[in-house]
Amino acid sequence: MPVTEDQVLDALRSVEDPDLHRDIVALNFVKDVVIEDGTVSFKVELTTPACPVKDILQQEAHDAVAALDGVDKVNVEMTARVIERGPAPEDLLPGVKQAIAIASGKGGVGKSTVTVNLAAALAATGAKVGILDADVYGPSIPLMMGCESERPLSRDKMIIPIERHGIKMMSIGFLIEEGQAVLWRGPMVASTVKQLLTDVDWGELDYLLVDLPPGTGDAPMSLAQQAPLAGVVIVSTPHSVAANIAGKSAALFRRLNAPVIGVVENMASAVCPECGTETRIFSGMAGDALAEELGAPFLGSVPLDPAVGQSSENGEPSVTYAPDRPQAKAFNEIAGRLAQQISIRAITQPAEEVELKPAD
Repeated sequence: MPVTEDQVLDALRSVEDPDLHRDIVALNFVKDVVIEDGTVSFKVELTTPACPVKDILQQEAHDAVAALDGVDKVNVEMTARVIERGPAPEDLLPGVKQAIAIASGKGGVGKSTVTVNLAAALAATGAKVGILDADVYGPSIPLMMGCESERPLSRDKMIIPIERHGIKMMSIGFLIEEGQAVLWRGPMVASTVKQLLTDVDWGELDYLLVDLPPGTGDAPMSLAQQAPLAGVVIVSTPHSVAANIAGKSAALFRRLNAPVIGVVENMASAVCPECGTETRIFSGMAGDALAEELGAPFLGSVPLDPAVGQSSENGEPSVTYAPDRPQAKAFNEIAGRLAQQISIRAITQPAEEVELKPAD
């Protein structure tokens, strides 16, 4: 007898998402089952195109159905649809499914470098990605993305973001003259951050990464209070000072109802180009230890690599400038884990209205 759709779905219940600990049928991942002359075709719709276990799930789904009597061929198409966040009282980012802040306790840890490379890595998977450069005092995204001389256009009273490397971007650096210093006090900073959120036509985005200035000043607080953030990624280096200040930054965001969804350790080690030996340069608190202290997932470490600095000078993310070097592998893996954590939170936590808390 020919196989039925119910038999196919029963077989696929043996395939479990390792992060969500539920089968792909219960998660409603299986779509469009078609059975025709012994050939079974269906889609598995994941919660992110950057899913790090996509290939494993595809093979397991194929094998589960192929084992059924009456099945001669199995076609599994892997697709993705990023889960939309819950509603906010005043939605400043209506077309953005998930907004993630990239923060650090202190300057010099490579936070902007991490931002552009995670954005490029996510975009390479097919996700629609944007970067908001919220560092109003020291905007660096335009230079790092090779478009510092660009000026955005406007349409229907909305600013059209600059696009490079498949990523939409907005920065105060696009709106001021080169070399001009920003001399603003707190209220103007808060107002500017809100304008960069609300006056930009982001369109439809899966992920918006927000590059924050270091510390716990007006811009980070304004962003956490105003934007519907999925959470915050903390970037640190293996220095005890950096880790200590990163902890204070994490505490601020948690008070403002923005959870820490991961820790990234930058400049973790150096890899010898001749022999491949990896050497830890700094002796302070490692990223995994900081993550444990903060009770947050450790997303991974990025090694010291001259290609990272050179790529920034050339205005290109290092994952595309030097895709075969260890840093690119690290950024790609971290991007996958970040998308994974966002999906886990979106599915395991009810889509409740986001409460934006004021700072004390």
